[in-house]
Amino acid sequence: MQLHQFRHSAFCEKVRLVLAAKGLDYGVVEVTPGLGQLELFRLSGQRQVPVLVDGADVIADSTAIALHLERRHPLPALLPADPLRRAEVLLLEDWADTALAAGCRSALLEGAAADPVLCAALLPEATPTPLRQLVGGLPAGLLGGMGEALGGLIGSRRELQSNLEQLAVLGAARPYLVGDQLTLADLAVAAQLSLLCFPASSGAPLAGRGVSGIADNPLLAPLFSWRDRILAEIAPA
Repeated sequence: MQLHQFRHSAFCEKVRLVLAAKGLDYGVVEVTPGLGQLELFRLSGQRQVPVLVDGADVIADSTAIALHLERRHPLPALLPADPLRRAEVLLLEDWADTALAAGCRSALLEGAAADPVLCAALLPEATPTPLRQLVGGLPAGLLGGMGEALGGLIGSRRELQSNLEQLAVLGAARPYLVGDQLTLADLAVAAQLSLLCFPASSGAPLAGRGVSGIADNPLLAPLFSWRDRILAEIAPA
């Protein structure tokens, strides 16, 4: 299998977590914005990542990929057999991919605009070094103003904060969002949280870095501890 991805896409992270949870081997193709997306279009008929190539199957969209892998590799199961629990998981996954994702993207944009180091680190790996250095050298105040202007168009920071606090309560009270075992809902939420407080797997200089006011908020510490425990559970031995 080959996963065509952007490294710092939460939806690509979601697919990587599904693959890890199922213990599957795969290769990674890092898509270069622009030219690489044209090649991706020829492969899959669209320009967005993630795209998984599994033999003769070419699957786009993180949810479609997760469901494909669940059918092809049913153990360990990430969707409960019980219809009610399964519905809960799929609803939470959809919420994570839509409302939560919009809030996380907005917060990351604002955070990166105020933090040139974070902004430069999030650039695609193929970005030329001079451009990466230029972005990293821009005044934080200039980028911050841009982030505030754009961030307001994407979503509400207050709504995101409220959602994260409720998730933190759930994470402190029980090991999984639905039922007593890992599900796709846990992986979808954990993937979006990677945009707010980067886990150790992100590598330097992103590991431990995050959106100010969220990553360092003590009320949300249980949430990121929950996320880290989920990641540790599926990490290769």
